[in-house]
Amino acid sequence: MTKHVGSCLCGTAKFEVHGDFDSFYLCHCEYCQKDTGSAHAANLFSQSAKLVWQSGVDAVTSFTLPGTRHNKSFCKLCGSALPNTQVAGLLVVPAGCLDTEVSVLPTAHIFTSSRA
Repeated sequence: MTKHVGSCLCGTAKFEVHGDFDSFYLCHCEYCQKDTGSAHAANLFSQSAKLVWQSGVDAVTSFTLPGTRHNKSFCKLCGSALPNTQVAGLLVVPAGCLDTEVSVLPTAHIFTSSRA
């Protein structure tokens, strides 16, 4: 079984992901641009991997944009994006919060009509 480790920028929140990622999307939608402050979000998705918080789970909070399915989890202290389980049965892991290398290449660019 594959194991990945990750953390937030300040190191308060640390986690492990046990299992494999199903897909890796680079999302160019307006919401992802706004919440990352970048041209796109880079998120890994899994329907079977398990998220285990090692420390700092009390520093993790989530935000869902009202009227949408767009949500993100982040560290209350440093603002770093963190894994999200807001959608039942789906683990979403921002690629940038992983401390281990991921061998999965991006599956696709999505919402490219909104590309910056």
